[in-house]
Amino acid sequence: MLDEATARVAPVTASLRHRVRHGLRRPHNWFQLVRFAAVGTSGYVVNLATYTLCLHVVGLHYLTAGTVAFVVAVTNNFVWNRHWTFRACRGHAGFQAMRFLAVSLAAFVFSLGMLELLVGGLGVDEVLAQAIAIVTATPLNFVGNKLWSFRA
Repeated sequence: MLDEATARVAPVTASLRHRVRHGLRRPHNWFQLVRFAAVGTSGYVVNLATYTLCLHVVGLHYLTAGTVAFVVAVTNNFVWNRHWTFRACRGHAGFQAMRFLAVSLAAFVFSLGMLELLVGGLGVDEVLAQAIAIVTATPLNFVGNKLWSFRA
């Protein structure tokens, strides 16, 4: 039974390793990663500024503030990633937006869990915890958007 499962998984694993190796050798992918990081940095600043404003000026609960900050930052990131990072202007914007939102929501749920763990479980400062939570979700965002949301 185990040998059958291994035999079925082995070609998929080998193919994935080949694709990853091939992708790492293409300079275009590295430039795209740098652009993604720049957009992510702008989204990070937008997210933290919005979060801090909602938390300290508006007086929202930290999870609600995190949600509002996510909505503002995801809008910023979609526009920049679509037009600059992945240059995916030929695709249908609504279709790309739905995929981008799905990937972003998955990363958001992950970051919200991290935020709760850091603040509620470990007592980390709320703004610092948000900053850490965003960073931990970034790899999920890049891979999902590169391979699914904005694929050629």
